[in-house]
Amino acid sequence: MQNSVEPPILLSRTLTFVFATMLVIVLVLAFSLYQMFPLVRPQVFFLMTQPRENLEIRLAEMTPSDENFEIYKRAFIREYIKARNEIVPNPKVMRMKWANTSDGIVRTWSNPDVYSAFQQTNMWRALMNDVPDFEFRCPVEFETGAIKPRSDNTYAVNFRYFCENSNGQVGQKDYTIRIRLEYEDGATVKWSERLNNPLGIRVAEYTVESGNGDPLDTGYLETGEQ
Repeated sequence: MQNSVEPPILLSRTLTFVFATMLVIVLVLAFSLYQMFPLVRPQVFFLMTQPRENLEIRLAEMTPSDENFEIYKRAFIREYIKARNEIVPNPKVMRMKWANTSDGIVRTWSNPDVYSAFQQTNMWRALMNDVPDFEFRCPVEFETGAIKPRSDNTYAVNFRYFCENSNGQVGQKDYTIRIRLEYEDGATVKWSERLNNPLGIRVAEYTVESGNGDPLDTGYLETGEQ
């Protein structure tokens, strides 16, 4: 009675096991790489902060649903309004934010026509030509319910805008801006935009409905306060 496995049979079974294990490893690696590249399935998080003495940061994952996507679009609009209009007394930061490069936030979030119109504002031209020295700041203030939907991907945004320097506040105004968003389902996001625009949303229309002109053409540069 044979009670041992012949060497050829043992070797065959060993090689079969080795090749099967290698195949499983290759499949796992291929699947992992497929999930990583290209960046067409971004995972979006909201960074939520609660202002208090010890800053608390909470990271919340967004499940892919219409409701969460609507929340994301409204958050995008608020950040776009702030990126385009808020001014801080730091020319380097402002030029980086407004630059006509892949790192420029406003350019990344705007389609070419909207960004071209943005470049024609008095404040953009003054900033990019080293005038003035920006010893002032211009914040944007939103109230509850500031963003109201008009139609598909079109919103009316209400906010208060003013500039201030060491002498006090100048030119407070209330504005209503009509913004229309555009995006493509399943679009591939550029690697350079993976952090600041993971869903590839662009502002396709930026129209001032009330406020007597663009916030960046408020006349502050002509007051002689700079």
